[in-house]
Amino acid sequence: MIASLSLILLCQLAGEAIVRGLNLPMPGPVLGLSFLLLLLLTRDRYAGLRRGPLHNDAVESTGRGLLAHLSLLFIPAGVGVVQRLDLVVEHGVGILLTLAASVVVTLLVTVATFLAVSHLLARRQAKQ
Repeated sequence: MIASLSLILLCQLAGEAIVRGLNLPMPGPVLGLSFLLLLLLTRDRYAGLRRGPLHNDAVESTGRGLLAHLSLLFIPAGVGVVQRLDLVVEHGVGILLTLAASVVVTLLVTVATFLAVSHLLARRQAKQ
């Protein structure tokens, strides 16, 4: 589990370092998760990579363990919001509008992704 967690954090670190080094307009952990996804997809194609933390779905079980305790990671953010409640009151309308817009954009992107994947799967089944 320690090796798997180290691999996850190493991918996140690599993503963060590349984003900061190249001044890319995206979060480093997103690039790091992309690296981890590519690593896992490559592992499934090449048996030589199935060693250490990539052996026997160790990364996946570590990820499930992290997801089971994900709510604990929100405690520091909640404490920070409570400490700066004056800013929340001052900029409350802007925060609410931003949250509402981000929810709408997220829903639209989710629908577009679902439709694209459904279309690709239907095309793949039609070929078979």
